[in-house]
Amino acid sequence: MRVVSLVPSLTEAVARTVPGALVGATDWCTHPAGLDVVRVGGTKNPAIERIVSLAPDLVVANEEENRAPDLEALRAAGVEVLVTEVRTVPQAFTELDRVLTACGAPSRPRWLDAAEAAWSALPSPERRRTAVVPVWRRPWTVLGRDTFAGDVLGRLGVDHLYAGDAGRYPKVPVEELRAVRPDVVVLPDEPYRFTADDGPEAFPGLPCALVDGRYLTWYGPSLGEAPRVLGAALRAARR
Repeated sequence: MRVVSLVPSLTEAVARTVPGALVGATDWCTHPAGLDVVRVGGTKNPAIERIVSLAPDLVVANEEENRAPDLEALRAAGVEVLVTEVRTVPQAFTELDRVLTACGAPSRPRWLDAAEAAWSALPSPERRRTAVVPVWRRPWTVLGRDTFAGDVLGRLGVDHLYAGDAGRYPKVPVEELRAVRPDVVVLPDEPYRFTADDGPEAFPGLPCALVDGRYLTWYGPSLGEAPRVLGAALRAARR
């Protein structure tokens, strides 16, 4: 198989499971470290001609991460495109199995079984907490309805307060985010790179959890460690 991945988490999953299958990946595909493949641009602006020139048997993409016109352009050029849809943790496992099988994996990888077991074994939280989860600044944008990251947090006992919003990523003034008084403000380092010096100062008096976005938003090998890593970060951010 010759595979091009337009999704960082799928790139990591394919590289780990089917070594040698990947011939191309986006500029944002940072895992595994040292991945030596042709870079084909960004997730939102892939270089279509470059991808086609690689003569891939399959391009793997995601309905949220990638733009429909780019995927249609690839199909029009005769390239097969597999598009994932991931809004929940169980859906992530199903879609990963589908992608890896399509990429030539001879069997379900052990890391995927271990990750699914890690999420299945989660204890019930002692009490649930509320959160707001900014994913961008200028303007402030937060997790809304029907998101993978929201489902991840929910399974860890954290209910984000805009889960019922009409939009999936609503823009909300920071004054309103402060006024809803969440138990914790979850600040990932992607897509916007929140840091200790850029983000928490906007929420004085509120606990802030700085989290690795790879564990919050990626569905791949990182799923196995996500409950432990995110759980520790969330527990550390208490009033």
